[in-house]
Amino acid sequence: MNNTWSNIQTVCKRELTGYFASPVAYVFIVIFLVLIGFFTFSAQLGQFFERQEASLAAFFTWHPWIYLFLVPAVGMRLWSEERRQGTLELLFTMPVTPWQAILGKFLASWAFLILALLLTFPIIFTVSYLGSPDIGPIICGYVGSIFLAGGYLAVSSMTSAITRNQVISFILSVVICLFLILAGYPPVTDMLIQWAPSWLVDTISAFSVMTHFFSFQRGVLDSRDVIFFLSLIGFCLFTTSVILRSLRTN
Repeated sequence: MNNTWSNIQTVCKRELTGYFASPVAYVFIVIFLVLIGFFTFSAQLGQFFERQEASLAAFFTWHPWIYLFLVPAVGMRLWSEERRQGTLELLFTMPVTPWQAILGKFLASWAFLILALLLTFPIIFTVSYLGSPDIGPIICGYVGSIFLAGGYLAVSSMTSAITRNQVISFILSVVICLFLILAGYPPVTDMLIQWAPSWLVDTISAFSVMTHFFSFQRGVLDSRDVIFFLSLIGFCLFTTSVILRSLRTN
């Protein structure tokens, strides 16, 4: 068990160091902070001040859409780069199992995304200065945002294992994540309910990240929402392992 965790830590440290060894990580963080700040405080888009309430509802509303492009940009290189450079075979010759490599790479990228999210803490101070916000929904919103980023990242890991082309990996992950958004997006469900039975619409919505992320935004920490995101992460990582094992066999 100790050896397993040690291998995961080694891969995680290697991947995390790779991010900050180039300007890519810093550029990503700056772009993320600028976009989330703009969309939150923009009068036309965020409606932060028009809400007349001390909350971060306008802040969390844009997370699924901003993550839609930024998270696949982080995850597209996880395995595509290894395959392109021919280092995937070298990685598998080391005393590291595919699952240890997958978890190590995923946890490193997830930690990087969490770091970028935590750097938005000045927005909390801004809301606290303007009023007396309820800290519960804010904490739940951040927890939900972390799980949301993890779900998108797991999808990106899966698509990255399919191809050695990072652009193709990026496009595939964006399309899949967009489906996960639209399946439970209110304008889409309102349109579906006009011609489909309600039970079918509810079933489709249950597979959407929006349906479960809304609960976190409201300050509700429901185990069903946590299980959904963990299941999404687990399924995508399992699919990644199947793909990599087939490559290893071939």
